[in-house]
Amino acid sequence: MKWMQVLMRWMMASLFMVASLGAQASSPTGEYVLGAGDQIRITVFQSPDLLLETRVNAAGSISYPLIGSVQLGGLTVSQAEQKIANALREGNFLKQPQVSILVLAVKSNQVSVLGYVNRPGRYPLEAGTSKVSEVLAQAGGILPGSGSEMIVVTGTRDGKPFRKEIDFPLIFSAAGGGNDVVLQNGDAIFVDRAPQIYMYGEVQRPGTQILLRDTTLLQALATGGGLTLRGTERGIRVHRRDASGQVKVIQPEMNDKLQPGDVIYVRESLF
Repeated sequence: MKWMQVLMRWMMASLFMVASLGAQASSPTGEYVLGAGDQIRITVFQSPDLLLETRVNAAGSISYPLIGSVQLGGLTVSQAEQKIANALREGNFLKQPQVSILVLAVKSNQVSVLGYVNRPGRYPLEAGTSKVSEVLAQAGGILPGSGSEMIVVTGTRDGKPFRKEIDFPLIFSAAGGGNDVVLQNGDAIFVDRAPQIYMYGEVQRPGTQILLRDTTLLQALATGGGLTLRGTERGIRVHRRDASGQVKVIQPEMNDKLQPGDVIYVRESLF
């Protein structure tokens, strides 16, 4: 019987090690997964001498009173609680141990937020189901008037490179919730500079403008203060670069939508 118990313990330890090596930032149940660097507090009901605050080491383990080294990396919080309780019970230290683990500081499961956001940096995945919108909220959101509404999420999924472009405002539409990607450890969110257009010639305020969604030529001219007394609508030209890199000059209608990088030139009236 004793050799059977030893064999079972060895098999369980092997399974936990595999789980540790393949851990993601979330479990199928959405519960937080422990990893290297996480600071935790372990308490056992009615056993104050077993209270321990510690940090999961680089190998994913901790040293716990009575039972020694315990591999917790790759386990959810509830799995780690159960593992410690089982070790205390099997070692005949407690009959019915009730173990609780509180994550004090998240260090293992983090994502990077880069680009035009209010507070770029690294942010912890506090829950196993942290989404793009939640992490961007932690970063203070996209910089108004500077950041693009199109964001890019990169990382790995199933050992393969992962990249997804997300039209951020659509996340909050009735049918766009599926774009709010569930993030995993090591993911990066990048917010590029907002697309721009350029205006010069006979306009009140020539210069650069942020190109908002579905902006028309008429709206862009209004943002620029309109035409000067010498400007003419018939003299408006748009220089636009096509997919091949060639610049084409077009004469648009006032309600035509502009594209990123368009250069608008307003000529002087000859009469």
